[in-house]
Amino acid sequence: MSSLFERKIYRSDMFKCALCYEAPCSKACADLDPARLLRSIWFDDEKVAACNMPEESPCIHCAAPCEQACVLSEKVPVRKLMLKLGNEVRPELEITLPTDENRLKSDICGKEIENPFLLSSSVVASSYDMCKRAFEAGWAGVAFKTICNFDIREASPRFSAIKGDSGTIIGFKNIEQLSDHSLEENMETFRRLKAEFPEKFILASIMGQNEDEWEYLTRLCAENGADAVELNFSCPNMMEEGLGSDIGQCPDLVEKYTRAAKRGADIPVIAKLTPNVANMNPAAEAAIRGGADGLAAINTIKSITDVNIHTYISAPAVRMQSAVGGYSGRAVKPIALRFVTELAQNPLVDGKHISGMGGIETWRDALEFILLGAGSVQVTTAVMQYGYRIIDDLKAGLNYYLAEKGIANVRDMRGLALESVSQTTDVLERDTVVFPKFNSEKCVGCGRCVIACADGGHQALNLNDDRKIMFNGNRCVGCHLCLLVCPQRAITSSHKRIHKK
Repeated sequence: MSSLFERKIYRSDMFKCALCYEAPCSKACADLDPARLLRSIWFDDEKVAACNMPEESPCIHCAAPCEQACVLSEKVPVRKLMLKLGNEVRPELEITLPTDENRLKSDICGKEIENPFLLSSSVVASSYDMCKRAFEAGWAGVAFKTICNFDIREASPRFSAIKGDSGTIIGFKNIEQLSDHSLEENMETFRRLKAEFPEKFILASIMGQNEDEWEYLTRLCAENGADAVELNFSCPNMMEEGLGSDIGQCPDLVEKYTRAAKRGADIPVIAKLTPNVANMNPAAEAAIRGGADGLAAINTIKSITDVNIHTYISAPAVRMQSAVGGYSGRAVKPIALRFVTELAQNPLVDGKHISGMGGIETWRDALEFILLGAGSVQVTTAVMQYGYRIIDDLKAGLNYYLAEKGIANVRDMRGLALESVSQTTDVLERDTVVFPKFNSEKCVGCGRCVIACADGGHQALNLNDDRKIMFNGNRCVGCHLCLLVCPQRAITSSHKRIHKK
């Protein structure tokens, strides 16, 4: 497959797209749904998008009314992207679009779910109407926003974000707490959802203040339709000590409250653990001793963002005050993968369900969690940005990948990457060097690699008078910094290994 539509290459065109609600470009097109196809490109589903293009593209002789309808002053090159899908990506496809989604069927603690994608416990799964729309969109289940038996009053504003050059959110901070609906309201929501969507999975997130409350809330949720409970041992935003992440940092409390929840009902109990620890295994093992049927990781990471250099207050600022809050989004995915791997590699966790989350936006992100041991994945921050509609791309992309690889079911992918990961670098082979390879056709002679190698590497690169790269193999150590900084992706790995002297 051509690398033409690799996400990082064609982001320049897609960055212009606002991913509109009820997109005018699609309303203006009589032959295609360009907004849907553009969204597929954005979320790494270019192959699926190409499958949905007709053999003869209607864009060839089109005057591109879609572009004229674009809400942006700098119009998205819709016609160009559609032509590339039809003319360059589609001919290279190895399979047609799968006709069913049976490959996506997974399970949580033995209960089958139609796909591995759930909304995580947060504002995106906090009411009947929201969960109903998510279920209708295609999400397999929800981890409902954490239910408690004490008053919740939220601050305003309560979100802040760190954005990339394109304006998209890289990291997201919240100081939000738990469900502000009453127990009666939430139980009514569970009953209605289970009656209307019996095949969907309701994971009831709960938080108690003592053993009796953990037991009571578990029993209450089970009686009103929850398929499992998720014990919130990890929220970093609680006002009082002894709640949320304070519990997750104390294995004794994790074990005690897990055992209390297990007394409440026979439905599965999943402990949601905090990443605000050096090692998650002590809490995980405590949860298992307490009877946990599964584990969930990660919740948000304690953080401070955006200190205003004029007011000296960090964001979000609430009447001239701020606070440490929970950090999520794409930036936390590497940390989340690390903790999920730690759990999956623990022999004491073997056989327990792992629900992974943290920075998932695309099907590729989700697959990485599955390859490292997760049986289900949960999403929040991406939904807050792009809406429930992203489930279309999550399912279609993963389903296409599985079909392309000839894999019968997503469950067969669980943990396949675990053997390649060590918790220490001591096991890595250190006697060979992999040289970079330079593509002269792609290289524009900007010299970014030269700067990086000179000031952050081993001075193995130079530019000649014609601005061509001069490579010194005697100095290169194969760190691949040059490959990472190249804006043209003109540097790859040569796969040529040499023995160190």
